[in-house]
Amino acid sequence: MLEIKEKKLAEDLVCYHCGDICKDNSIAINEKVFCCNGCKTVYELLDANDLCNYYNIDDKPGITKNYSAVRNYDFLDDQELKSKLIDFTDSKITTITFYIPQMHCSSCIWLLENLYKLNPGVVQSQVNFLQKKLSVKYKEELISIKELVQLLDALGYEPNLNLNQESETKVKSENKKLYLRLGVAGFAFGNIMLLSFPEYLSTSDPENLKGIFAYLNMILSLPVLLYSSREYFDSAYKGLRKKIVNIDVPISLGIIVLFLRSFIEVVLDLGPGYFDSLAGLVFFLLIGKTFQNKTYEALNFERNYKSYFPIAITVRREGKETTIPVSKLEIGERIIIRNSEIIPADSILIKGKANIDYSFVTGESTLTKVNNGEVIYAGGRHIGSIIEAEIIKEVSQSYLTQLWNNSVFTKQSESKTTTLANAVSKYFTFVILAIGFGAFLYWLPISVATGLNALTAVLIVACPCALALSTPFTLGNTLRIFGRNKFYIKNVTVIETLAKLTDIVFDKTGTITDSAKKDVSFAGNDLNDYEKSLVKSSVKSSTHPLSRSIYEFFDTKIEEYTLDNFEEIPGKGIKSLIEGNEIKIGSSNFVKNYDEESSDSTAVYVSINNKVLGSFQIKNVYRNGLKEVVESLSSKYKFSVISGDKSSEEANLKKIFGTNAPIYFNQSPQEKLDYINALQKENKTVLMVGDGLNDAGALKQSDAGISISENINNFSPACDGILEADSFTKLKDFINFSAVSKNIIIVSFIISFLYNVVGIYFAVTGNLSPLFAAILMPLSSITVVVFTTAATNLFAKSKRLI
Repeated sequence: MLEIKEKKLAEDLVCYHCGDICKDNSIAINEKVFCCNGCKTVYELLDANDLCNYYNIDDKPGITKNYSAVRNYDFLDDQELKSKLIDFTDSKITTITFYIPQMHCSSCIWLLENLYKLNPGVVQSQVNFLQKKLSVKYKEELISIKELVQLLDALGYEPNLNLNQESETKVKSENKKLYLRLGVAGFAFGNIMLLSFPEYLSTSDPENLKGIFAYLNMILSLPVLLYSSREYFDSAYKGLRKKIVNIDVPISLGIIVLFLRSFIEVVLDLGPGYFDSLAGLVFFLLIGKTFQNKTYEALNFERNYKSYFPIAITVRREGKETTIPVSKLEIGERIIIRNSEIIPADSILIKGKANIDYSFVTGESTLTKVNNGEVIYAGGRHIGSIIEAEIIKEVSQSYLTQLWNNSVFTKQSESKTTTLANAVSKYFTFVILAIGFGAFLYWLPISVATGLNALTAVLIVACPCALALSTPFTLGNTLRIFGRNKFYIKNVTVIETLAKLTDIVFDKTGTITDSAKKDVSFAGNDLNDYEKSLVKSSVKSSTHPLSRSIYEFFDTKIEEYTLDNFEEIPGKGIKSLIEGNEIKIGSSNFVKNYDEESSDSTAVYVSINNKVLGSFQIKNVYRNGLKEVVESLSSKYKFSVISGDKSSEEANLKKIFGTNAPIYFNQSPQEKLDYINALQKENKTVLMVGDGLNDAGALKQSDAGISISENINNFSPACDGILEADSFTKLKDFINFSAVSKNIIIVSFIISFLYNVVGIYFAVTGNLSPLFAAILMPLSSITVVVFTTAATNLFAKSKRLI
């Protein structure tokens, strides 16, 4: 009786937080027992902050862990180490990204994204579940990095504090368990088949040997059941606890049914069982998962290391300024940053006055003044005259992409293909369970063996994975091909938007005109050397295509001055102060306070100390292939042109876009945005193609915004894609490719549907063995992956994109 009571006590003493067995009830609060002080601390934190509904999401959610005390993190007080760990900091907010390997379910996500309720110093925390990363914004005056890590550790989520956060070792360690499970299943499968050869060959072995072989097979199948299959059981169990019937439920049932059936046959001496089918089933399932992971890794590698942002940065090498891709920046490189340019990597300010807009990082557009010798963080946008900085950290492709996908710049867009896949997957498992047990009940009066075969085969062969994989693999491969052709887009949803366009709107200057092929002349009083220096120094800080054309107009020997002040007014011009002289360069209305009559070229006026000296006459040259792009797309889409310039080129534009195409001039940035909005109110899906300068608002308002990059860092976070100017003629191929990708997804849906119908038919009729079903199940996913990859690659080859 005493033993029963002790056993009952042990069963009752289960940790309220993690579910582990407690040795005694010495650690308890409000009749709730905890296995250690760590779990008790977590509960106290949650209870004090009214977060105990955490236990409603996942009963016993904590990670089993024996705490003696929270670890010593005093080393995080070291400022040098801290500077290497953080992503961004200013006088108010600091951002850091942690790798959290313990993150495993929705309750983890829920708790980690509610850290601000546990400590007021945390401003925001955002989880990237697939990469197991946690990005935290916090106030340093309220919580230090050491205290933040201690908080995470106390919650059971000890961060992996690796300075090389992007190391491939993480991927290898994550895959190691999968490879071990696959190896165990393969070893068991091979040996069980070897021991089953007498059965396969129907030889007349002694009965005692058959029994020995059957028990040996059962022993060999135990590691397959308990270790190799564990991931499926864990997933199914966690899903069921949250009242979700996921795809791993029927797979787990199939594995259990096969084992129990084989176990009963061997123990009752009814037959050798189906341990070979069980081991083969798990082995082929894991092969399919390994193949999928490898494919995803390949796509991710291509995205991260071969498809860099097609933007350029000006660097100073051997005393000379030259332009290079950001991907080729090295630590110690001196970079030149103009007004409105993005800082591509953490740098130290060397020269100039920096005013940094960190809205790209924090979502708030307050300017931060940076002094010489201080750090400017990656993602900041410089506002003001030209500055010079030195790179202290390598460019992080993944970090820039993460910033680009900030919720501040995210557009609300619903993916119909993803929605369809999710809807089908949601009810798929219930239908399969019903069909499987229906088939079993049908065959039960006729043949129990056939009924069990039918049940197991249905549970294994039916799989919505092919359906779920169609969209990500098709769009992922499309995204990769785009990147290789210098068209870098934010995410795969942009491709779906491009597939349903109705209207395409172009900005003019710097978008459909070639900045490198302008014919520039000066009309007015001859400028003396000092005036030339003032003008050249002023336009150097601007990234506008017309400013760059004027800068290149001057001789390289013309002296350049440091600007005391600089301001660029979008749609109007620039204003600077040098040695007490006020220089204004821009439109006639901006410089002269009245509009000038149109001519056959664009006029940029100049005044020094309110004295108008004349104007630069710039004759635009349209991009090669512009007419070809328009003609190839004109049958499907409606074109518009909106420009901030005068109407001097209307006749030329009508020849290219047609007399029916709306062309608007003298448009302010707000008017460009309003035009896009007006089209959308007519239920149009609009693509805006601009240069990211005076049309940032229109790019953000459009359904898809593409920024043209031409040897300068004028990237706008409001855009959805960056297209290098050299690839402009391929714009038609990218748009058509997006539409083809949508059709490929539809075809792959049909393939997946037919596979399931045919597979289930043969399973229900009892003509499909569980082992063959296990081969077919991953094969269906592989077929879809091969089809989507081959189809997208084939179309890409036909358009010479690969």
